[in-house]
Amino acid sequence: MQPGSYTALITPFDQNGIAVDGLEKLVSFQIENGITGILAVGTTGESPTLDWDEHIRIIDIVAKQTQNRCICIAGTGSNNTAETLEATKHAVKSGCEAVLLVDPYYNGPSSMEIRREYAEPVAAEYPETTVIPYIVPGRTGAQMFPEDLGLLFKNHPNANCVKEATASLENMRRTRACCGEKYLILSGDDGITYDMMTDPDIRGGGVISVISNIFPGPVSEMVKQALDGKTDAARKIFEDLKPLFDLVTVKTTEKTPFGEVTCRSRNPVPVKTLMQVLAMPSGPCRRPLGKMSRAGIQTLLDAARKVYASAPEAFGPVADFFGVNIEKRLNDPKYTEGLVYEEY
Repeated sequence: MQPGSYTALITPFDQNGIAVDGLEKLVSFQIENGITGILAVGTTGESPTLDWDEHIRIIDIVAKQTQNRCICIAGTGSNNTAETLEATKHAVKSGCEAVLLVDPYYNGPSSMEIRREYAEPVAAEYPETTVIPYIVPGRTGAQMFPEDLGLLFKNHPNANCVKEATASLENMRRTRACCGEKYLILSGDDGITYDMMTDPDIRGGGVISVISNIFPGPVSEMVKQALDGKTDAARKIFEDLKPLFDLVTVKTTEKTPFGEVTCRSRNPVPVKTLMQVLAMPSGPCRRPLGKMSRAGIQTLLDAARKVYASAPEAFGPVADFFGVNIEKRLNDPKYTEGLVYEEY
C-alpha cells in the first residue's frame, strides 16, 4: 500500500441487481481522474446486503479493470472469520493487492479477540497481501485499539495500514505512537482528512473516501498537496468540498402525528442520492436502506449548490464524463422525483 486517495466505491443497482455497465463506468471515471486506488464492496458498497456470489462478482470486475492501472482493495471483512478467510482467498486470486477488514459487528469481540481470532488469521494466511483493519466503532459496536494494531503489525508486517474512522484525532495519535513511522494511517472520514494529514503527531497518509465517488480529482489533489507539505493548497480544496464532507450522515427533525423524531440518512444513502441527481450510475440503496426525507434531500442539495457556487470546477469531470448539465441537475426539481419520502 502507498499513501494516497482511495475511493470506497458505491455499488450501482438496477432492476436486475448489480448494474455491471454502471460499475465499469464508475471505475473508469475514478481511474481517469487520478485515484490511487479503489475499494470494492466495502460498507459504502453495501456489502451487508450483497450475497457472497454478488460480493465476489464485484471484486472480480473491479480487480480486472484496475489491473496495472490503480490499486484494488477488496472489502472481505464480516463478523465471521471463516467467511472472511474464504472471501480473502478469492480476492487474492482475483489479483487484489489489499483487503479491508471491518471490525466484526454485533457479536462484539474484544480488541484482543479481533486481533487474535480475526485479523491475525487473515494476515498469516496471506502474507503477501496488505491487510487493512477498518476501525469504525460507531457502525460496528466493536473496536481494535491502537495497542492491538501495534501488536498485529509487529507480528505481521503485511498488516501495515489502517482505515481510521473513530473521528478521534487522539486515537490516531495513539495509533502512530504504537505502530511507528512506517505505518500507513488512512482517514475513513472525509471531514477529518485534512486535520489528520497535517497533524504532526499523526501524519496521516491519505483517505479512503466516500465523496470521491463524485469528486475523485479534487480529493486526490487535496491529498497530494497535503503529502507534499503544501497545506494552504490542500486546505483550499478541503474548504471548497467541506459542505459535502459533512454530509456522510444527514440528520433532520421530522414531524409525525405523535411528535418530532430525529431522522438519520446514513452512508451511502446521501452520496447515492446525489449521484442519482447528477445522472451518475448509482440506482437506489438496497433495503432496509431507502430514501431521504424531503428535508434531508434539501440539506444535501443546499450543500451541493454551495460547493458548485464556490468551486464549479470540482464538478467539471462529472459533467464531461457523464454528459450532464450540473447547474440544471442541482436546481430542477424533476431530478429529485422519486428519490424522497414525501411524508414521514
